Amino acid sequence: MSLSVDKKHLDIVFSEKFRCQVIGGENNKVSHFESKELDVAYSGNMQLDEHNCTASYVAQQYQANQNVGELFNSLTGAFWLLIVDKTNQKIVLVNDHVGIQPCYFSVQNDCLYISDSLKLIKQQDIVSCTLSPQAIYNYFYFHCIPAPDTIYKECFKLAPANAVTFDAHGSSVTQNLYSPKFAKHIEDQAVAQQECLAIIEQAVAQQITPDCGAFLSGGLDSSTVAGMLSKHQQPAKTFSMGFEVPAYDETAYAKITAEHFKTQHEILYLKPDMAAKEFVKVAQYFDEPFGNSSAMAAYFCATFAKEHGVTHLLAGDGGDELFAGNERYAKQKVFEHFHQAPKWLQALPRLAFDNPLTASIPGLKKVTSYIRQADVPLPDRMENYNFIKQLGAENMFPAAFLSEVDQEQPIELKRERYRQCSNDDPVDGMLYLDWKFTLADNDLVKVTKMCELAGVTVDFPLLDRRLIDFSCTIPAEVKLPGGQLRDFYKKSCKGFLNDATLEKSKHGFGLPFGVWMKENQQLKDITLKCLQQFKARNIVNHSLIDNALAAHQSVHAGYYGELIWIMVILELWLQGNE
Repeated sequence: MSLSVDKKHLDIVFSEKFRCQVIGGENNKVSHFESKELDVAYSGNMQLDEHNCTASYVAQQYQANQNVGELFNSLTGAFWLLIVDKTNQKIVLVNDHVGIQPCYFSVQNDCLYISDSLKLIKQQDIVSCTLSPQAIYNYFYFHCIPAPDTIYKECFKLAPANAVTFDAHGSSVTQNLYSPKFAKHIEDQAVAQQECLAIIEQAVAQQITPDCGAFLSGGLDSSTVAGMLSKHQQPAKTFSMGFEVPAYDETAYAKITAEHFKTQHEILYLKPDMAAKEFVKVAQYFDEPFGNSSAMAAYFCATFAKEHGVTHLLAGDGGDELFAGNERYAKQKVFEHFHQAPKWLQALPRLAFDNPLTASIPGLKKVTSYIRQADVPLPDRMENYNFIKQLGAENMFPAAFLSEVDQEQPIELKRERYRQCSNDDPVDGMLYLDWKFTLADNDLVKVTKMCELAGVTVDFPLLDRRLIDFSCTIPAEVKLPGGQLRDFYKKSCKGFLNDATLEKSKHGFGLPFGVWMKENQQLKDITLKCLQQFKARNIVNHSLIDNALAAHQSVHAGYYGELIWIMVILELWLQGNE
């Protein structure tokens, strides 16, 4: 039979020695089909051939050829899917294309535990969850913990578009189901630009609900989503976060879009005392330590929207990663040209560096730095600016802690995913890598969890499978000609978005924590107390904390404020989840 269940547990017996247990919470709806030969269950919003489907229909399609890869190619939406194939003695667990729907799992006690929430797995009395030093190291490297690892040694999470196949004894093999082919040529850019907007409008229209609204930062992506929402809902409700720190505030651009599309626009100015009151709650709500400081702004914006009657939000995440909108793409593209140049040409600048007569020429030191960066291949070159690379692992962590971790694991994980890209263009490789990391492990986690905490649902129209596939038909040189970020996308939106929006430079969506900590005593007190407690754990060298606090005051509040933030978040999370 086929049914949708909304309960805490779904038990599926696989064999005499192995079973599955799906663990849901109050808001988790699991669609389940059961027969003698097959069990199918999924969580999230899944479509098959672009139509809403039931678990029984998915089971029929799987039974037709028993090929998970072919089935996956016809699926869209945000979901994880479980197939218990009793005939062929295998269990397959699959995640959606970009990892919108979280899926955690653990094999213990002859059982495969599965849940949208790592905390729900940990709550099972017979499940072991031991803190992983490697995951903590990775957290400092990425400011989050990328799949497949979790904060616990015994638990894992599905990476985007991955299928994990278990045999009757619980042993598993992982397969990547989605390595898109990126085009190198395009027939007609004008036609493609029209198609781009049409796909976005269709994606937005399908995700609109009666009490719908949109995040609006004022950038290209959120403005596009807000504009499309306004075509189908008048007036569209849009929501922005503002800051009294000018470098972090872009509400002026949000107002431009709101006026352009005549939306019902609301702005909340987030102040440090507001953040201080919710600091602990936000830090502890995530399933794992999560160091993206903009999570606070996402939570307040979602809560603000709910106070105005909105129960479902549309977010603009994904556009940068589909259509080359981040500065690092242009910068790395320049480095890559040098890296791929003939060796004799690469050697010429080095002759000048080694010559004492030219070594003192003004500006040569900066050029030397650029050349040395270009010498490093992708994706390693993109990691030059993280804290561990900048400060040195031995200066951050005690030797005893480092003895328990593989310092190469984070970059090896990136190399592995970078190699999965089926194109040799470095821009396409970086885009693909960001789908797997920046989106799946960071941005989407931030928005989905903070909306969940606020009590609203969220969709990501720009991560619709049709738009992802379409973006792959646009060559990298068309997306990013020279150093012109988002060139194709901007041309597609010409006449739809306001010119000021199209001409706006890229703006990060951060939190001015480093600045606030200098000015707000309540936030400073919380921070100092947490750091003293964190010292006692001996995860990092005490000198790292002391030096970060001193440098925050005298050197760079923003840079060292970020380092302080990720340590405070880790301490708060550990306090709430031990």
